[in-house]
Amino acid sequence: MARNIQSLERAAAMLRLLAGGERRLGLSDIASSLGLAKGTAHGILRTLQQEGFVEQDGASGRYQLGAELLRLGTTYLDVHELRARALVWTDDLARSSGESVYLGVLHQQGVLIVHHVFRPDDSRQVLEVGAMQPLHSTALGKVLSAYDPVAHSEALEAERKEFTPRTVSAPEAFEGVLDLARARGYAADVEETWTGVASVAAPIHNQRRMPVGAVGVTGAVERVCKDGELRPELIAAVRDCARAVSRDLGAGRF
Repeated sequence: MARNIQSLERAAAMLRLLAGGERRLGLSDIASSLGLAKGTAHGILRTLQQEGFVEQDGASGRYQLGAELLRLGTTYLDVHELRARALVWTDDLARSSGESVYLGVLHQQGVLIVHHVFRPDDSRQVLEVGAMQPLHSTALGKVLSAYDPVAHSEALEAERKEFTPRTVSAPEAFEGVLDLARARGYAADVEETWTGVASVAAPIHNQRRMPVGAVGVTGAVERVCKDGELRPELIAAVRDCARAVSRDLGAGRF
């Protein structure tokens, strides 16, 4: 019978300890709880920290779970389940808004479109499920970057290409855009990715209040905007849709 790898067992025990106890634990607390020498515990913590599974508070020196675990927790949610929960609500949003609806998740430093509801008219349209959108310029990407620390890091580290003169690419300005998205509960893209196209999107959360995706509508600027601003009723409809899907995933009321 194959023997278990002791260092992996200890790392797993450490992650469980951090997940089940206080928000932050010191090295001595972790070592004593697991019956490890401080040097051994510190070595494992350092490795977990390098991989993003553990973070150390700069002021107190205590440890907590890191953002990389958020990525793993998000991918644990089956994308098919997310899509299934969103089907009715996204269909309703397309009908009420008269625009195309997209459901997106973080994937490989971008937004992967996992569901697409066509605009309810007779125009020729192409199914975009499986397509990738940038994090920094699209409404879906901005929402994910604003609420998901992993997406936030990836958006800052990636090249923020200027697709149009309206694209926000400077780090400070981009952070301001994300702050505004968090304050409003939605993000916008008015000709920042495609000329003549505007979008609005809101975040979807799971039962642990973690962001697992985003939903949004996309259409011609003249339909999505009025007098140069996003239509308020469209913003409200998108946010209502996101809340409804979040509730179906167990997030409760937002």
